[in-house]
Parts: sequence; C-alpha cells; structure tokens
Amino acid sequence: MKKVSVLSLGCAKNLVHSENMMGILKERGYELCDDYSEAEVIIINTCGFINSAKEESINTILEMAQYKEDKCRALIVLGCMVQKYPEELAEGLPEVDLFLGTGSYLQIADILDGWQNKETEKIQVADKWLKEPEEVAPRIITTPKSYAYLRIAEGCDNNCTYCVIPQMQGPYRSRSIKSVVQEAESLVEQGISEIILVAQDTTYYGYDLAGKFLLSDLLKELDKIEGLKWIRILYAYPNNFDDELIETIASLDKVCKYLDIPLQHSANDILRRMNRRITTEEIKSLLTKLRQKMPQITLRSTFITGFPAESEEDFAHLLNFLEEMQIERVGVFPYSCEEGTAAALMPKQIPTEIAEQRAEELMERQYDIMYHCHEKRIGTKVLVKVDELSEDVPGLLLCRSQSEAPDVDPYILVYDNYTKQVGDMFVVEITALDEYDLIGVIVNGDESAQ
Repeated sequence: MKKVSVLSLGCAKNLVHSENMMGILKERGYELCDDYSEAEVIIINTCGFINSAKEESINTILEMAQYKEDKCRALIVLGCMVQKYPEELAEGLPEVDLFLGTGSYLQIADILDGWQNKETEKIQVADKWLKEPEEVAPRIITTPKSYAYLRIAEGCDNNCTYCVIPQMQGPYRSRSIKSVVQEAESLVEQGISEIILVAQDTTYYGYDLAGKFLLSDLLKELDKIEGLKWIRILYAYPNNFDDELIETIASLDKVCKYLDIPLQHSANDILRRMNRRITTEEIKSLLTKLRQKMPQITLRSTFITGFPAESEEDFAHLLNFLEEMQIERVGVFPYSCEEGTAAALMPKQIPTEIAEQRAEELMERQYDIMYHCHEKRIGTKVLVKVDELSEDVPGLLLCRSQSEAPDVDPYILVYDNYTKQVGDMFVVEITALDEYDLIGVIVNGDESAQ
C-alpha cells in the first residue's frame, strides 16, 4: 500500500502540516499521488475553526469515501476537527479507517505502517501537547515556487471567547529561532524567494521560550539569509506590538511593509466580550504609529459581524472605524456560534441572517475603501513577482508586490508574452484597475521600485 493522496483544508498552517506529511511519507518510500482514483491511501487534513469549515471537511470526507470502491484501502482523517470531535466523527463516519488529532502529522508514516500491520487504534487524539521539536521535518512545497509558508509556532494562549483553537491545538508553543532559520535556509536553497511567517498569533512568538516576545529577534536572523528576498508576516495580533518590533519591521529591507493584523471589531464593548484585551483607542494608536513609521505600509485585517449583543450602534461604530482608518485589505466573517466557547453561552445571540447581512454591508463598504486605496497607486512603480501564468488568458501574468499576500489579496495583472516565468521579479507601473485587481505594465530597465 504505497500510493498516497493528501488533501489539505483550512489555513496556511494546515497546509504546512500537510506538506510535512507528504515529505515524511516520501522519505519512507510512499508514492505521492494526485489522482484520488489511483490512491491506496487518502489523507484528509481537516479544519474545524467555524461551522462552514466543518461542513467543508465533512463533505470532503464523504466525497473521498467514494474512492474506497476503487483502489483506496485506507481513508485517514486528521487535524483540528478530529481533535475536537473524535468520538462523534468515528460514530458518524464508519467509512473512515483512522482518526488522528492535531499532534499526529509528524508520526504519519509510523501510524500508517502500524495500521497496515493491524497495530493501530482507530482513534488517536493527543491528550497533552508536546514541545516543538528542534529537528526540521521533511517537507514538499505545494505552493508556487515563488513563495512558501513558514510555521513558527503551534497553539494559542489568547482564549478569545468565540474561538475553539486552544481546544484543538493546545497552548502556544514556539519553535526555536535556530529551527525556524534552518528551515528558511532550506527553503531558499530550493529556490523560494519569499517566506510567509504563520502561527495562530505571530506577535506572541517566543514568549513561552523566553518570557518575552522574540519576533523581532527572529526577523533579524531571517534577514541575514542570502538569497531570501521577502519576509511576510501574517496573523500579527495587535496586543503584542512594541516599539522594537515596529522599528525592526521598518528597518529591515527584506521584511514586507505589509501586516495582517486580525482586529475582529472596533467597539470597546464587543472587544471586551470577545476577550481581545485591547481598546478602540489602542487599535487606532497602533495603526497610526505603523503608518507614521512606514508610510508605504499595507494593512490587512479581519472582522466578525453579529457577535452576541452586537447592537446597531456597535455595527455603525465598525463601519465608521473602517471609513476612518482606511484599512486597505479586509476580510469579514459572520459570527459562528461554536460549541464549547464562552461566546456560545452569552445572552443576546444575534440571528444568523442579521450577522450575514451586516457582513455583506461591511464588505460593500470595504470594496469602496479598497478601490479608493488602489486608485492612489495608479502611476506608481512597484517591484512585483510572478505567482502564476494565467490558464485562461494567453500572456497574462498573475503577480504580487509586497502589498499583496497570496490567496487573500488582489493580483497585479501584467500582460506579457510569457518572457517572464513564475518566481521572476521585475518592476511595473500601475496603470489601471480591474475591479479588485490592479493592472501593471513592465518598466524595462528600471529597478528603482521596492
């Protein structure tokens, strides 16, 4: 039983886990297979963050179960959803052969070998959380060769009242700086020019190791890697920014002047109910300080509408906050009532249709803000890299600058006769807009943009 297919659902951190499993399995002699109908083993890495993610995971499991009528002999489900609902899933999905929790991905080859020898229990969910290992796990990169995600920690200590992540992934556990740098160096040796740092909360990095935040120290070490072009920071919670971190981001050329800072709301009462431990005034002060220190910075955030007891006044506050702060990139989620969270027990639950209506209104308002921000970029020159060659439009390159993260942000569309390839970097002038995306024209011989 050697042919294995791996499906990854959910966040970028899940994708890294899936890439690690693929690398481990390949080293142990398993053959990775893209065709599910040919796979003897199908592994699904689930997400259980919100109800829609759980529904996607269940639907994917049922879809993959159909391949057991072909060559598939083992259907393995692991990850966040299993960690939270192991017994319920085992009872409801008899088609699945193994259920593994969030701590199992590094042992996937041993577990699969044991299953073939009939030595493995059907459900394996960790009841304790292990320290992050120093060794860099094998990995097969599945993103375009221009970038890769780099996981710097597991778990979370924030205990936001709406969130199940601490239940599924345990307390915050940082990797050592040495381990992260070693993996970054390995990625660069494979031709990766941009690494994207991910954790549940990147600004909390290192506190469990040293009693102080170490993201600034990590960035300084990563900046020394020869051949690395861009370092991008995602999921930087606003609570843990200090002047040293801001100065580090501003001063290091390789660190993208781009921050994904999940804020979730702007009204103080809602922030308090969410246990976000930050106020409206502190949020505005942070964003203002970042822009003063780095006028070219692009900010991204996420917000939740319809949180319990969110009044019309609270929602209006959020709309006004977006207008005032002009955050360039925004994602919005209607509140999802998750079993086992403090928020699920709160009074004044908002009807789903109202939460969804508010989310839609917020995104409509944000589209206008984003478009206005994009208009200001027309006529500017910017360094971009090619992420993809369009499969639909001949000669179209899908590019990003430091101001765009993959998967969640707009592209910079560049028309070229494919003289440029994935991973190439060059300067374009932004000349027009195409709804969400920008249009750029290659500026030959000009390397002045950053």
